[in-house]
Amino acid sequence: MTLTVSVQHQLGDFTLDARFEAPAGVTVLIGPSGAGKTTLVNTVAGLLHPRQGRIVVDDWVLLDTQAGRVLPPHKRRLGYVFQGARLFPHMSVRQNLLYGRWFAPRTARGESLDRVVDLLGIAHLLARRPGALSGGERQRVAIGRALLASPRLILADEPLTALDEARKAEILPYFERLRDEVSVPILYVSHSLSEVARLATTVVAMKDGQVAAVGSPDAILGDVAVVGARHAASVLNARVVAHHGDGLSELATGAGPLFLPHIHEVPGATIRVRIAARDVILSRERPHGLSALNILPGVIADIRTGHGPGALVTLTIGDERLTARITQRSVRDMGLEPGQPCHAVLKSVAVAPEDVGTGRID
Repeated sequence: MTLTVSVQHQLGDFTLDARFEAPAGVTVLIGPSGAGKTTLVNTVAGLLHPRQGRIVVDDWVLLDTQAGRVLPPHKRRLGYVFQGARLFPHMSVRQNLLYGRWFAPRTARGESLDRVVDLLGIAHLLARRPGALSGGERQRVAIGRALLASPRLILADEPLTALDEARKAEILPYFERLRDEVSVPILYVSHSLSEVARLATTVVAMKDGQVAAVGSPDAILGDVAVVGARHAASVLNARVVAHHGDGLSELATGAGPLFLPHIHEVPGATIRVRIAARDVILSRERPHGLSALNILPGVIADIRTGHGPGALVTLTIGDERLTARITQRSVRDMGLEPGQPCHAVLKSVAVAPEDVGTGRID
């Protein structure tokens, strides 16, 4: 499925003029507050009618102002997951889930109740009411209700913002399962770069009502113009090799072996790892006697300097690219230049659990 969006609208002094096309999977909208992310999602939902635009999910036309087609919200075949779960407090979990079925066309071939319950791990919650659920459990039920409406597209507007870190860690794997196991595309709004790295198939960066960049998570998260030098990162594809008795997991990457704190995936599982550029140091020679376990040899591909004292040095390591944020003084003192061999050094404990997710970045 392909999501095509092209909308123009004026809201007071704010102009929304956004265009992008994204393949199937999770399309994540990022950008500063006021960039137009929620306005764009509300336009897709039909809650805001733009002056001009066209929104298409595969062959399902939600909006085409030139052709005079403007589907009302209840006919757009959308599932909406809000920041708060918005469940009916007087209904059981089962009843809340089945409520989504009221909005599904009789001819629609959506997910079955049993499939959704298994996918979200909520079988033990079916008889409870929302008041007896944790925040993470309520959000899982909300996702299930959206799925059972047999949507052509799911909208998720910062669905984890209201949750604490433990509940976010609980919910993220279920969004990963939706991306990998359900054919419904997802348009997802987030301020968290860790969520972007873990979930996104495509990233759409917005600024001042316009699309500033569109690309894969590794491309966008490494783009200083989009995320800023302090937040620049690399996203590596990896495969779990083994779990060791000292609490470390061994991964195989295109950059070489990587040791990280225990990862809750079985050997053979494919994962993606976000590595912040500020956590990578460089050495011209292979270092010895370090506490850091991860030493990855590569070749300098690019050196970018800005107005401050910092520099971003990107290495090509196998079939991966890894970026380090160091000072311009270090670049000069080490004599770093593109084409030189260099070693990237990374502490195992530098990668947080929320920066490790399932699935590949293609």
